[in-house]
Amino acid sequence: MGEDTLSTLNWLVEAGAGDAIGEVPVNRLAAAPPAPAPMQRPAAPPPRPAAARPTAMPLDSDAIGSAQSAAASATNLIELRAALEAYDGCALKRTATNTVFADGTPAGGILFIGEAPGRDEDRIGKPFVGRAGQLLDKMLLSIGLDRNVNAYITNVINWRPPDNRDPSPEEAAQCLPFLRRHIELADPALIVLLGAVAARHVVGGSEGIMKLRGRWMEYRVGDRMVPLMPTLHPAYLLRQPAHKKLAWRDLQAIRDRMETIGLPRVPMQANT
Repeated sequence: MGEDTLSTLNWLVEAGAGDAIGEVPVNRLAAAPPAPAPMQRPAAPPPRPAAARPTAMPLDSDAIGSAQSAAASATNLIELRAALEAYDGCALKRTATNTVFADGTPAGGILFIGEAPGRDEDRIGKPFVGRAGQLLDKMLLSIGLDRNVNAYITNVINWRPPDNRDPSPEEAAQCLPFLRRHIELADPALIVLLGAVAARHVVGGSEGIMKLRGRWMEYRVGDRMVPLMPTLHPAYLLRQPAHKKLAWRDLQAIRDRMETIGLPRVPMQANT
């Protein structure tokens, strides 16, 4: 080591530089080189579009309007029946065997309206032909009525609900235009509602049938008001035979009103 180098080392020691930090001197006053760019993570792949969910077949949003138009176009009961059988807006029709329109004689002047077809009615295509229908026939005969002579019968709903469940409000709303037109074209002098469902959809309100039964009301048919009475459904009477006495009171009141407005009755000898 030369004398100059030794003098330089002694001078550095005296200046406080006691440790060597590198073999190559570094100029601290020079501009620092740019820092290397940070490593970039590979871009995440774009999200895969969600698989389209299967959608149910859209419902006919104008099913009620279609029913109203179809019903209004009928000018007689034959045309109304054809319009109802051609109507596909109610899902009940897809599971039913037959369209149940009516039975009896509209010229008799008294109209009975029930709830919906059951299994027997769906099979045969007529209202009230099962056990409840057999009881209804006996009830009618007790006050001088016979569906083959002077009584007419239909339902609020024209197709059997699966498992005889209550019809939904939507199903009833799709059938009601046909029922209202049915009443207009049958032009009855007196209307009897059989059971809570018929009462709820024909006269409205939320009162139970036990509060409504036996009370005279009115229903507008064209430009006149027609007397109307709710009473107990024959199927209910089969389950609750003790309430037949209530139904008999209603039937007596119906018979008396028939006499008042001059509706014909079957002679008693025909009831045997």
